[in-house]
Amino acid sequence: MKISINTLLLAFAFACTCLISCSSPEESVSNKNFPDKPNIVWIVNEDMSPEHLGAYGGTGGKTPVLDQFAKESVRYTNAFSTAGVCAPSRATIITGAYQTSIGAHNMRTLGMSANAKDAYPENFKTYSAMLPDGMRGFPEYLRMIGYYTTNNSKQDYQFVAPVTMWDESSNKAHWKNRPDPDQPFFSVFNLNISHESQVWARENEPLLVDPDSVTVPPVYPDDSISRRTIARFITNVMRMDTQVGEIIQELKDAGLYENTIIFYYSDHGDGMPYFKRELYDRGLKIPLMIKAPFLEPGTVNNELVSFVDFAPTILSLAGIKITIAMQGQAFLGPQKSAPRKYVYAARDRMDSEVDRVRAVSDGRYKYIRNYMPNKPNYQNIRYRLNNPLMVHLLELHEQGKLTPEQERWFDETKPKEELYDTQVDPWEFNNLVDSPEHQEKLEELRKAHLDWVNYYGDYGEVPEMQMVEQWWGGNRIAPTTERPQITYEDGMVTLSSATPSASIGYRKSTSDVWSVYQRPFPWNAGDSLYVVAHRIGFEPYPEEVIIK
Repeated sequence: MKISINTLLLAFAFACTCLISCSSPEESVSNKNFPDKPNIVWIVNEDMSPEHLGAYGGTGGKTPVLDQFAKESVRYTNAFSTAGVCAPSRATIITGAYQTSIGAHNMRTLGMSANAKDAYPENFKTYSAMLPDGMRGFPEYLRMIGYYTTNNSKQDYQFVAPVTMWDESSNKAHWKNRPDPDQPFFSVFNLNISHESQVWARENEPLLVDPDSVTVPPVYPDDSISRRTIARFITNVMRMDTQVGEIIQELKDAGLYENTIIFYYSDHGDGMPYFKRELYDRGLKIPLMIKAPFLEPGTVNNELVSFVDFAPTILSLAGIKITIAMQGQAFLGPQKSAPRKYVYAARDRMDSEVDRVRAVSDGRYKYIRNYMPNKPNYQNIRYRLNNPLMVHLLELHEQGKLTPEQERWFDETKPKEELYDTQVDPWEFNNLVDSPEHQEKLEELRKAHLDWVNYYGDYGEVPEMQMVEQWWGGNRIAPTTERPQITYEDGMVTLSSATPSASIGYRKSTSDVWSVYQRPFPWNAGDSLYVVAHRIGFEPYPEEVIIK
């Protein structure tokens, strides 16, 4: 089945017809039994599956901070990323929409470092995903109702964020920097030390765990290279645990810990070979623990949660009506929905390597659809070859020394469909597509996948550069947001842009902080006014004027 760009655009138009006004969010949701405008902190570590934490079982290291945090929070056992890699997943988190439905599904769309010569396919042009009319990053809604929003410091949303999204986004961004100590805050702290790259970047640092004591998963040979690389990864996790403790201690020292809602999670599964980028649970399943004054500490929640649910959940907790543009559902707060039945995930281009894979899970059974079955499972991603274990696996493959389960990654083709019982087969080795007793489940999940594609659309069906040129009106250059219109009357400034859904920010010459424009505001004649209009996916249009 094929979906054209026009069909996708029509689907978006339908989805956005009931959006709330982009100029002002609705604080119309009662927060009865919930705190009003609570402080919210996200602690996000990169590239880590749940089992490395003692609270989720452990693999040989020690994580005392997060193990204690588990006793003070709700621990989720079925939380999933929407991709096995960061940028598409982060696009989903920040918008509350599946990355495949907004053209943010390929890894990655924006520029990489200058030495990443093999990062993109031939004739590729970097771009910001163009969000549909009416959609914006959820922190902007928080700012509109008075929150101080900070991001420390990774964005990686597949688009350039407008200046209106964060009060601060840098490696110094912190809730402590808010001008009013009583101002509510939403603060994100991204911890990079567990990222894939740190396995080789920290290769010569001392290990905190004995390689002989670590758990070796069956996708790897149990030998010295596997054990040392895993020990390096677990050591990084242990250091990450210490960093989490420092963030928690800052909240305690300020007297804010008890009443702050704290999310701890990872941006997808492990950063190790045959984990990261895959749609098996080892690439998608994440640790998620949430502490809040209204949640019972030390409890376990087995409901399905997806990254697409994070944005609507934050709006629910803040008392903001969830926008129709968001495709997820709140799992906390006054707008909490019934538990979801399925979670969905996608894999598309990874650096220079093109593939298209989709997955749906009911928490136990996982259905995978390979749209390019003639392509091999393994992709020769140059970046990953920095990992000594990846090089080792390739050598053992060439020598014919891998087990059948390990070798299947290097098969030249893959089945069109895969079905796994992750409860009895957690490594997803045994494909049940041809199992007579599983045909009903196969039909159910196959239909769930197709329904998902039909309802939200899937830009993965469209060649990437064709999609981008369609956004850009057939050009190879992104359009520019229309020049902001500025009027000054009776001491009040009114701002607008002819570009639909453009975010408009303004600031004084003496300030680095951009305010989100919502309504006319007072201004002194003779003062400089800086204005930026920016529709995500377009180039921003900056303007400086002297109010006369």
